[in-house]
Amino acid sequence: MGAATRAVRETVGGLPRQFWWLWTSTLINRLGGFVVTFLALYLTVQRGYSASYAGLVAALYGLGGAGGAVLGGVLADRLGRRTTLLAAQVGAAVTTAVLGLVTAPLAIAAVATLLGLASNASRPALQAMIADLVPAKDRVRAFSLNYWAINIGFGVSAAAAGFIAAAGYLWLFLGDAFTTVLCAVVVFAKAKETLNVTAAPAALANGPATAVVQAPAGIRLADVLRDQRFMGLVGLTFLLGSVMQQGNSTLAVDMGAHGLSARQFGLVAAINGLVIVVLQIPLTRLLRSRPTAGLLAAGSLLMSWGFGLTAFAGTVGLYSLTVVVWTLGEIVHAPASMSVVADLAPATARGRYQGMYTLAWSAASFAGPLSGGLVYDNLGRDAVWAACALVGTVAAAGYYALLRVRPAPAPALPVAAQAADPRPEAVGG
Repeated sequence: MGAATRAVRETVGGLPRQFWWLWTSTLINRLGGFVVTFLALYLTVQRGYSASYAGLVAALYGLGGAGGAVLGGVLADRLGRRTTLLAAQVGAAVTTAVLGLVTAPLAIAAVATLLGLASNASRPALQAMIADLVPAKDRVRAFSLNYWAINIGFGVSAAAAGFIAAAGYLWLFLGDAFTTVLCAVVVFAKAKETLNVTAAPAALANGPATAVVQAPAGIRLADVLRDQRFMGLVGLTFLLGSVMQQGNSTLAVDMGAHGLSARQFGLVAAINGLVIVVLQIPLTRLLRSRPTAGLLAAGSLLMSWGFGLTAFAGTVGLYSLTVVVWTLGEIVHAPASMSVVADLAPATARGRYQGMYTLAWSAASFAGPLSGGLVYDNLGRDAVWAACALVGTVAAAGYYALLRVRPAPAPALPVAAQAADPRPEAVGG
């Protein structure tokens, strides 16, 4: 019992109160995250569109997300994390509801693009806010806990969505929009701005809410693009993300082609979240002292070959087994990649760095579904899953080659930026 109590304290103890409100908002949002997971199935089964069109819409969602990632990162550094986060969440709620109401192909494509932009604009702001709040020594743990919340919500929503869809797909869109609004309410009520907070002694005596927000100095988006090691990481993440996106698009189409229902797909998809909920924290603790390069390589191989095994699946049981394999890879990869980004990002450019890292996943959300749908329609299912194994193997080798030497700490801040950048311990709840 003592060891178990100590493990729990080491996992969840010592983090700022505001982090837990952000964690709660993430959980609420993901509990209603129905639409993206079921979008391909909705378009092919409910609306009767082809796999290629479903892939195109998912790709446009990713394209919008790519723009949202960069825009959200820049705005998070310029206007503030909280302002950017709230605006993105409100925009996402509105576009989600509208997407469930439009029926014309062009309208669906346009709204999906806007939804991708709004949804992804919130991610760099949230990630930068967590990095602002949490000391460096606890940052990987905090990101892992937030990732855990995402997958608790995903597991519940994926399982529930199949049953909700049976009553009507529109309820998926309205439910998703409602939980996004609740998420924004929590942020509005409980989150304080964390961007470059400075305060006079009198202000500090009255609490962090009286602090003054100042614009960052010295780091531009062009400087991020010139960070060769970080941009190498972004490129490899794009490759692996393209493989991962098959779980949100081609996998649903493949299961539908085998005669499996939306409810069965929802239950299989829920396995991903369930495995992460059960194993994310213990595996993160177990692997925390392992070299980053090896973790990213191993995680990439498990993910890509897990998808490769889908070529042999045709029943719910076999599809479930493949999901377990690639989910184990996701568990290994996620905290390691968060750690690398945290190591490389200067404090005044956290939004921009997180935005570019999110851009890799967003670009993959465009390229992955589009290429998956085209390959599936023209070359067949086996070609899709074989390509996943190959591309992921290339990404694994690239991670290992890039990160064999531990990443250097983030570059020193300019003097002006140092003066405007307090330690994370001084910020927030």
